[in-house]
Amino acid sequence: MNLQLTGHHLEITPAMREYVQSKLVRIRNHFDHVIDVKVTMSVEKLAQKVEATLHVPGNDLHAECIDENMYSAIDMLTDKLDRQVVKHKEKLGSHHKANGAVKHQAVDENQTLN
Repeated sequence: MNLQLTGHHLEITPAMREYVQSKLVRIRNHFDHVIDVKVTMSVEKLAQKVEATLHVPGNDLHAECIDENMYSAIDMLTDKLDRQVVKHKEKLGSHHKANGAVKHQAVDENQTLN
């Protein structure tokens, strides 16, 4: 997983970088196929804003959070991304073929084969 951190009107400190990496491990535990993550941190007056885009096979997941504290904004962002990743993983897994396949369909008793 490639991680790209960008600061807008903000300098990314090593502590912030380490905190984001530690939080993104949880997402990688749920879904191994994350290709890359782009995280942008910005400061707008008193609001700390964090946005991230996850590139996974077949989809791009985006989330953003605004809070007064940068670390709590990162926490909320990882919660949102985690929910999106779990939902994406469930969509990949369910193909609705269990009852629709030909071999699983019930055969009518009155039907005879010639």
